[in-house]
Amino acid sequence: MFAWKVRPLPRLRHRYLACDTTVLTRLRPAWNVTGTTALNAEQSRKAFLAQAAGLSASLLAVPLPAFAAKYGSIGAGSTAVLDPTEAEIDEDVLKSSAVQGALEKVKGYQSTVQKMKAGLDSDPQANLKPYIVKELDFANLRDSLNILNSAFEEDTQRGTDRLIRAILQDITELETANAQKDGVPRSARRLEIMQGKLAKLDKAFGDYIAFAK
Repeated sequence: MFAWKVRPLPRLRHRYLACDTTVLTRLRPAWNVTGTTALNAEQSRKAFLAQAAGLSASLLAVPLPAFAAKYGSIGAGSTAVLDPTEAEIDEDVLKSSAVQGALEKVKGYQSTVQKMKAGLDSDPQANLKPYIVKELDFANLRDSLNILNSAFEEDTQRGTDRLIRAILQDITELETANAQKDGVPRSARRLEIMQGKLAKLDKAFGDYIAFAK
């Protein structure tokens, strides 16, 4: 008869567990640091949002100029000149033939807008696209506005730049509102939008020209 000897099982499993425990022990500090960092970041974010909310509330408590309400926020501490009577102008540049020519063109654009407004009042179904494309050519209009703008000093340009953007945006929106399918009458709502855009354009051109007076 053979005598079977029972050998003890190797303790590899225990060594692996010991190794795993060591690794986890070494990883734990790093995990804690990451968790702490994430917590600090979240706390910082909440503090930032709270500060931003307080700043926004304080800014809203300050009345903004009517110019900023119509043509965009000027931002805290901005040096933009918003009052035409306070405009800083290079008189020599303003008197140049190029700038005077641009000024006359801008006045012509305002006159065109007024004529379109009168035409739309007399005929609510009038198609203004030919006038918009020809008389308010985007590239020529932008060049004229920018040439006239060159006569203003830097702080004044920060204000007039908003007027230029508003004018170009309103012309784009006017052309979009004018688009109408053949045989479909213009709705009262669309007519109201177009009349509003023309009124805004007339006002914006007038405000812009006032800076050159």
